[in-house]
Amino acid sequence: MIAAPMTGQGKTTVATGLMAALRGAGHAVSGHKVGPDYIDPGYHALATGRPGRNLDPHLVGEDRIAPLLLHGARGADVAAVEGVMGLHDGRIGADGFASSAHVAALTRTPVVLVVDVSRMSRSVGALVAGMAAYDPAVEVVGVILNQAGSERNVAEITRSTRLPVLGVVRRDERLATPSRHLGLVPAAERAESARAVERLGEHIGRQVDLAALLDLARSAPALDARPWDPAREVGPSPTAERPVVAVAGGRAFTFRYTETEELLTAAGCEVVGFDPLEDTGLPSGTRGLYLGGGFPEVYAGRLAANRRLLADLRDAVRGGVPTVAECAGLLYLSESLDGEAMAGALPARARMTKRLTLRYPEAVSPRDTLLTRAGERVTGHEFHRTRLAPGACGDRPAWEVDGAPEGFASLTMHASYLHVHWAGQPRLAARFADAVRAAPVAASSPTPAPPRRPDPTTDEVSDPLRHHGDVEARDGLLDFAVNVYAGARPAWLDRALRESLERSAVYPDPEPARAAIARRHDRRPDEVLPTAGAAEAFTLIARLRPWRRPVVVHPQFTEPHAALEQAGHTVTSVLCAAEDGFAFDPGSVPDDADLVVVGNPTNPTGVLHPAAALRRLCRPGRVVVVDEAFMDAVPGEPETLTGQRVAGLVVVRSLTKHWSIPGIRAGYVVGDGAVLGELGRAQTPWSVSAPAIAATVACVSDEAHAEGLRRAKELEDWRGFLEAGLREAGLGFVPSRAPFVLVRVGEGVHALLRDRGVAVRRADTFPGLDPSWVRVAVRPPDTTRRLLTALA
Repeated sequence: MIAAPMTGQGKTTVATGLMAALRGAGHAVSGHKVGPDYIDPGYHALATGRPGRNLDPHLVGEDRIAPLLLHGARGADVAAVEGVMGLHDGRIGADGFASSAHVAALTRTPVVLVVDVSRMSRSVGALVAGMAAYDPAVEVVGVILNQAGSERNVAEITRSTRLPVLGVVRRDERLATPSRHLGLVPAAERAESARAVERLGEHIGRQVDLAALLDLARSAPALDARPWDPAREVGPSPTAERPVVAVAGGRAFTFRYTETEELLTAAGCEVVGFDPLEDTGLPSGTRGLYLGGGFPEVYAGRLAANRRLLADLRDAVRGGVPTVAECAGLLYLSESLDGEAMAGALPARARMTKRLTLRYPEAVSPRDTLLTRAGERVTGHEFHRTRLAPGACGDRPAWEVDGAPEGFASLTMHASYLHVHWAGQPRLAARFADAVRAAPVAASSPTPAPPRRPDPTTDEVSDPLRHHGDVEARDGLLDFAVNVYAGARPAWLDRALRESLERSAVYPDPEPARAAIARRHDRRPDEVLPTAGAAEAFTLIARLRPWRRPVVVHPQFTEPHAALEQAGHTVTSVLCAAEDGFAFDPGSVPDDADLVVVGNPTNPTGVLHPAAALRRLCRPGRVVVVDEAFMDAVPGEPETLTGQRVAGLVVVRSLTKHWSIPGIRAGYVVGDGAVLGELGRAQTPWSVSAPAIAATVACVSDEAHAEGLRRAKELEDWRGFLEAGLREAGLGFVPSRAPFVLVRVGEGVHALLRDRGVAVRRADTFPGLDPSWVRVAVRPPDTTRRLLTALA
């Protein structure tokens, strides 16, 4: 835990920087925040690539703190917890309840103090000593000196401190985080947030002893608790139907707890996000609305301008679509906000004031409502500077808080200023899901479709798993659909291919390729199998055994899934979520899976998973297949598993993309010799052609190694140019380590680009993605400018 003696010491800066630095050092990190705050977890998510999560005994109860920590840290190497206020500051009048110290004691987490020493010297030693001795249940194990000045003063402070000094962080105004009237500016609203967090990680990583910090983290004892499970909290869904719950997001609505969506998903709902600033209608099939917190007052004019969506919302609420609105959602449903017209679904007008309402109350339900039953009590928090007129409630208030009525409620709607963490009140999620299943579908205002010529690549695909980018890159279109290196082949490769034709009169012998691959990866020949591209390898694996429960991690290259189905197997899909940055949690794979297929880096997301996380998939009786078709495009191949000798682990490689030879089907498998032996015996004789053998020998040679690294670095530069252009255009994308980028351009843009002569790969044929996504291949800057112009 990163805590402090008082607020304003730099906890968020140091904690977020440490998370980014640890992730940059190759560790899977989960970020957690003590208290109800929504903003800090947004920065944690950017730093870790995983959802930021809260640990608040007031909101969820003491018994759920350790389970929620374990749930959030599932699949991580280290969990970093940012404290709140001062270490021992909690709910007023409750002896430190819900303080950082309280959470540290509940989770037996060692505490590192961050102290701003810009105006202190030896007194730091006294301050830290007092903090460490105050509560024996809290283990303070070290200190990080923040805003440090001269070396002399740092030395004086270090001598005065009886605890290890784990880092000295110097002043750097460039890393300041701008404030907003409720605290920090949310990461989703701050331009260049991802790069800012990356710089912060580099800054903190250079000035904090990460190895010592990890040693202290490892000293935390095991927790005697079971990880929180949303399915266990809400029970099984009574039907197979998955009604759509539309959840407000984007820059104006950034405040919601990750567990809320997890509970709704577990209860059988399909959670679909929409952006009130950008989307002109509710998601198709909407039968429930969740409008969380945020800063609608900052975007009131733009929200008011989106009249079609406001009309849809008003009609949905009045039509009985179950609706939950917290704080910002309450303002959005009101008649007006600072004079700007809102949805008008509630008889109230909202205005900003100078007075901050900040409380941590217990609320009572005065009657049966959509979420509650009469007399039920919940804990929540309020944090706002707006006020409603003519009053804070309607004829049927949602709550009684401190004896006063608040909010608006009915059997289909629940709106108030109170934020409630549904992990602590799972019955609210279950009741909302029940109401959604029984609700009508929200009507949506018709949106005229832009004119375009018909295009078969945009219509429904009969076999989505067998749809690939080469189908898109036809008819003379500018090709951003195929992930083949956009450059000339090396002369030595062309020469090897030409010379291979001289051996076409005899049957091909794959042994030279096997030997060359074995040398390249320092493996025995029996641990290597040349194949006719990666596709042959996936077909061999699919037919290898009568798999009982094959699992494919999606979104990823679909050929393994298609091959398994073609071989008669029923495939279990494990989906990586966009809100998690498509990070993969090994704990999400069912225990009884006997085959697991996962890409790294993954096509189409470009996410590079930690090798350590993938290794954790291996266990007796299971074959783990890692598709590294694009690993050669990652400079240095930091997360490759080709050198790992683990029972049941096999790695599939392709040579066609990096070396611009898709017409030469060349690939190979490296891994467990026993599994490779089975694959070899199942392989059709002479399936690998003479040109493919020659290409393999050439592309794994020492001569190829230097050229391959040059290409990888060039692709990295090209990708940086593309991502910068996408960022400037305001388009969301997944930070990539591959020669392609997954971009959220919006539904219909794929077809519009084709109308302008540009082919990008549609992504809705990948399980887990919808038509708003496209995959864009990395190209040289001059070519990329043409894409960016077409997008504009």
